[in-house]
Amino acid sequence: MLLSDGDWLALAVTLKLAAITTLILLIIGLPLAAWRVRKQTRLRKVLDAVLALPLVLPPTVLGFYLLVLFAPNTALGASWLWATGHGLAFSFPGLVVGSVIYSLPFVVQPLTVAMREIPPSLLEAAACLGANRWERLWRVTLPLLRRGLLVACTLCFAHTLGEFGVVMMLGGSIPGQTQVVSIALFQHVEALRYEQAHHLAACLLALSFFLLLMVYGFGDARRTTRTAVIN
Repeated sequence: MLLSDGDWLALAVTLKLAAITTLILLIIGLPLAAWRVRKQTRLRKVLDAVLALPLVLPPTVLGFYLLVLFAPNTALGASWLWATGHGLAFSFPGLVVGSVIYSLPFVVQPLTVAMREIPPSLLEAAACLGANRWERLWRVTLPLLRRGLLVACTLCFAHTLGEFGVVMMLGGSIPGQTQVVSIALFQHVEALRYEQAHHLAACLLALSFFLLLMVYGFGDARRTTRTAVIN
């Protein structure tokens, strides 16, 4: 596929944004999912509603409120400006914050489902054998969460690849800094550059298909392994 230098630059920014967002959300999502599984309080219902809000809230609405929050006259915007010398809005770090918030349910939901499928008896048996909390996490919980972790990472990465409304409101279209693939594709279509739009869209389509193929292929491999062990 023949991509222009600007398209390659937009693709690099997009992949960097998706990778950083996925890593941050894994660090945040694991304890959040564990808390949702363990706690059954009214506060959990409020948290569930907050976590699911990006699924139903228009991306431009979320982007608008974050843009207001990142303004230099707010506490967050002023603190960031004092610490870095640059504004948080229309910057790559601002895109990361927006992407983390917007993709949060795509990580927490699969991890919550995966954690609920772990039999408590396994953790209790590990505790009885003398395993402390960290040993239970690394030797029991995380190996059983492999499928959920893969699904969460793939959904988050793929969802970040296709973000438009949030990144448009927060980052605009600064080449090499905030211009992602979805913005570049929109600008190609707007300028009637359909050939370049086709190339860029096909690249995203192939990448998204490959990510989904990894998820389904991993699931089939696990089922085949389990069947072989049982037989």
